[in-house]
Amino acid sequence: MPKMKTNSSAKKRFKLTGTGKIKRNNAFMSHILTKMSTKRKRNLGQSGLVSDADMSNVKRMLCIGK
Repeated sequence: MPKMKTNSSAKKRFKLTGTGKIKRNNAFMSHILTKMSTKRKRNLGQSGLVSDADMSNVKRMLCIGK
């Protein structure tokens, strides 16, 4: 059986943490930021974790675990 290929877009967007969780960046931070408040931009700049509902799909794209 051939090796599974990692999804190229997923490997650029997600990182695995030391405890096995998957880290992600928030959306809405690419352009048109002038109308956003400083507080909102600051909070969107911090990374978050992938929700449990999406975890299996993301792990399949990254070819990790089961």
